[in-house]
Amino acid sequence: MYPIRLERDEIETYLKELTHSDAHILSMQELRGEAAGSAALKQFGYGRPLLVSFVSQNREQKVVFHLIKRNAFGREREDDRVAAVWLDFNTFNRLPGHVRAVDKIVQTKDGALRSIGSAGEVLLVTAYTPGQIYADDLVRIRGEGKHQPQDIHRVEVLAAYLAEIHQVTHDDPLLWRRRLRDLIGHGEGILGITDSYPLDQGIAGEGELVEIEELANHWRWRLKPLSHRLSQVHGDFHPFNILFEEGLDFHLLDRSRGEWGDPADDVSCMTINYIFFSLQRNGRLEGSFRELHDRFWESYLSALPDDELPRVIQPWFAWRALVVASPVWYPTISIDVRRKLLRFARRVLLAEVYD
Repeated sequence: MYPIRLERDEIETYLKELTHSDAHILSMQELRGEAAGSAALKQFGYGRPLLVSFVSQNREQKVVFHLIKRNAFGREREDDRVAAVWLDFNTFNRLPGHVRAVDKIVQTKDGALRSIGSAGEVLLVTAYTPGQIYADDLVRIRGEGKHQPQDIHRVEVLAAYLAEIHQVTHDDPLLWRRRLRDLIGHGEGILGITDSYPLDQGIAGEGELVEIEELANHWRWRLKPLSHRLSQVHGDFHPFNILFEEGLDFHLLDRSRGEWGDPADDVSCMTINYIFFSLQRNGRLEGSFRELHDRFWESYLSALPDDELPRVIQPWFAWRALVVASPVWYPTISIDVRRKLLRFARRVLLAEVYD
């Protein structure tokens, strides 16, 4: 974990860089409610403001450092807290009468403070790995109507991989509740996907989408006590995020939504695709895709027995079904396939056990 204490020497060094001159700290104090009444009234806050008085260029100045606390209100992860600082810096000075934002800074791993006030966007740089996306295998099977022995072997190694990473668990009820909340309410979760559905194309009616949203939220409340399920996950384990080399070696792309979640997320993300591609070819889950689907489940559960999985996977399946049925994400599939996927989403949410 990175340092979170603001050391006097590091603050002084930063202030010299900020003012482009010598700076000397006079005092440092944590800000709290100024009056006993206001302090007693509001007991919770998102930040820990530190008031620093200093002298620079023979003039006394004051600035406040805001360290965002980890909490249960959308600040559970490091990226949440970075986003909060980013938003504040970019909006405070646009509102008349608001306290001015002076800078946004990062604390390095060794505790130093560095300005990133000039930053406009953040870009991620990764290594490049060649390979063929796993989705190409499924497209081939959809076209030919049959699978090859290697297709079975690849299903087995993918299932074994998930079973291996899911064995790493994490005790953090705060993150567990956050993951469930994101499943329903995040822009990439169920509500974000349902908001993207056009209501004038005969794919889904408003009442149908409302019912799916409400059923999913009931599942969120049902799953909230099960924080023991919090495990290491990929978070977006679908065939377009997997690169195979020749044979069975593969690499992963685009891990999403944090390190920890329910194994049901990854399992549903992959297996919905065997259903999805089979619907496109056969109108139902059968043939080669049924065999791949069943082999994945058998391989996964033999490597990591999980009696709870069929009793918790329902809202994750509903979310993934909404994604693959979406005209935004998959614009070329037929209305019939979309309707069957949405029917699956509703029916799985009504099922106590996924069979």
